[in-house]
Amino acid sequence: MKDRLEKMLNVKILDLEELEDKVIVYVPEDQVRIAVGSGGAAVKAAELVIGKKIEVKAK
Repeated sequence: MKDRLEKMLNVKILDLEELEDKVIVYVPEDQVRIAVGSGGAAVKAAELVIGKKIEVKAK
């Protein structure tokens, strides 16, 4: 799942936590804006593919 998310969000993922209802993705602080995308578009698209909510956090 980590590789798929890295390609979809176009960032390097430092850590990944899979919970029952969501996935928490830790990315470098300067890449959070890229991972979220314009208006959250990148995250929303990845959520549809994965089937879970995605939360992006800086590490």
